[in-house]
Amino acid sequence: MLLCQVVMAQDFDKNISAARSSYTSGNLQDSRFAMEQLLRDLDMAIGKEILKLLPAKVGSLAVNEKDDNVTGSGSYVGLYVNRHYGNDSKRASIEIINNSPLITSLNAILSMPVIGGMMRDENQKIIRVQGYKSILNKNANTETGKTDYELQIPMNNTLLTLKMDDATESEITAAANAIPLAKIVQMAQ
Repeated sequence: MLLCQVVMAQDFDKNISAARSSYTSGNLQDSRFAMEQLLRDLDMAIGKEILKLLPAKVGSLAVNEKDDNVTGSGSYVGLYVNRHYGNDSKRASIEIINNSPLITSLNAILSMPVIGGMMRDENQKIIRVQGYKSILNKNANTETGKTDYELQIPMNNTLLTLKMDDATESEITAAANAIPLAKIVQMAQ
């Protein structure tokens, strides 16, 4: 872990130096590229810190750390964090996307009663999770008798999506309330 931090710090310093040098010499394209690399590396570091905040279990499902995925694009969509829980028979996942393109659409649904009222879908409803308006989607499989849920929580410019297979509404809301949303928002901004 310490070696990883040293390497990231060296990359960070190298990219700042390259950006400054390119800018000073008038090579704006190379300066921009170095800054994009710098932002990507920064998003990766923040994503790894966010993984530390996520719960070790979602309900009774244990984390699968080997499947953790953290990326950073350094541009329009920045930070991306994905963590999986459980096994093939019952799964859950948490996905965090900073500057998600879905934020605008979700916020429109959540903030305008007319749009939200037109939805009238018995499998979708608006709930509050830790003070954040969220959209809960239910997918009942009539063949298997199992119900899957997806909870989308827009928080400023960050979208957290929690998915749970073969769950109940109370299980997914309890799992969502166990996630430190305020800390994640603070780090992801």
